[in-house]
Amino acid sequence: MIRFLKYVRGYLRVRVWGFSPERFMNLCSNRGILLWDIVREGDVYYMCINLKGFWQLKPILKKTGTRVAILERYGLPFFIPRLMKRKMFVAGLLFVIAFWVVSSFYIWDIKLTGNYRITEDVFLDFLKENQVTVGMRRDSLDIGELEKQIRKQFPEITWASAKLDGIRLQIDIKENDAPIQVENPETSMGTDLIAEYDGIVASMIVRSGVPRVSIGDMVTKGTVLVEGRVPVYNEDATVREYYYVDADADIMLEHAMDFAAELPLDYVKKEYTGREEKSYYLKVGDEICRLPQDRPFLVYDSVMKESRPLFFEKLTIPVYWGEVTHREYQNTEHVYTEEEAGRHLNQKLMDFLADLEEKGVQIIEKDVRIEKSSLSWRISGNFLVQEPVRMSSETIRDNVEERNTDE
Repeated sequence: MIRFLKYVRGYLRVRVWGFSPERFMNLCSNRGILLWDIVREGDVYYMCINLKGFWQLKPILKKTGTRVAILERYGLPFFIPRLMKRKMFVAGLLFVIAFWVVSSFYIWDIKLTGNYRITEDVFLDFLKENQVTVGMRRDSLDIGELEKQIRKQFPEITWASAKLDGIRLQIDIKENDAPIQVENPETSMGTDLIAEYDGIVASMIVRSGVPRVSIGDMVTKGTVLVEGRVPVYNEDATVREYYYVDADADIMLEHAMDFAAELPLDYVKKEYTGREEKSYYLKVGDEICRLPQDRPFLVYDSVMKESRPLFFEKLTIPVYWGEVTHREYQNTEHVYTEEEAGRHLNQKLMDFLADLEEKGVQIIEKDVRIEKSSLSWRISGNFLVQEPVRMSSETIRDNVEERNTDE
């Protein structure tokens, strides 16, 4: 604290020499003039003295026959005049201070924590609908109303808290992690598993329901494979009643499947000419400021490179500096070679087979051909596959149940 006060008031580093430097220091002490950091080198003394005391030295120097020379100057009384000579520096400093003060009245960052099922994009869209955006004034935000709207818009959020931390809006939420209870009806209307296509039953494992076909049977599209109506018999083997279940089984149907894809004989390819033009922009929040620019080329690609000054990054203020490079290109026509066409068509086939694999389809046999016509390249294939049955429909009730009920 004492060092700080000395700096504020200003002090000097001086050299003292002459007839009686020791008497000089004694008289300074008697008159309350503070001297410190005194160093002796032969007949010369080096010491520090405050600015006020320095102006009181004239009678003491005359009386003791000593001389004093200023070596260095310290403190605000010397720093401020030097600073005022650097007008650009002072203007920049004032601008930074003003910017800092003004920016503190706005929200420049929104941080969300505690979200797992709700994505940040969905939540930010919700905030925009409620006029809560980056760059808004702090005093225009109603924290209590925002928390209320969050709980109203997202029922899965059990707790929400919003607070302003400097220029950042911090939103903490807690989602309901309890399992969702699904109410199952006490009685099921019953569902059947049916064939989606013509084929042969390759395998079948039934967990619930009544099987209506056997392994090796030929079935047509729409055939009931497993029925969800289960009969209950009397002692005389007559049907007393039915109860209904959702048919559940692992059934693989073997059937034929076709695939076809085409590729034109020629295509358009970009060829860059090497000519480039650059433009720059300034982005503040969601607003982009850029100088008007004519269309650089007839056809071109644009590559954007965006960076954030470290000063604004530390303050979490969304100010970015961007560079856009426009690269000219020409569209030229090319003809697919047989090798290129085969590579592209085979990739389409691989994508088709990967999609079948994701669906659990097993390929038994395949026959693939690539042919060229006057207009295009064509790939076609015939496959023998085993595909799981997934289609179900509501069980049809007939009059047998009604007659049993009447009895």
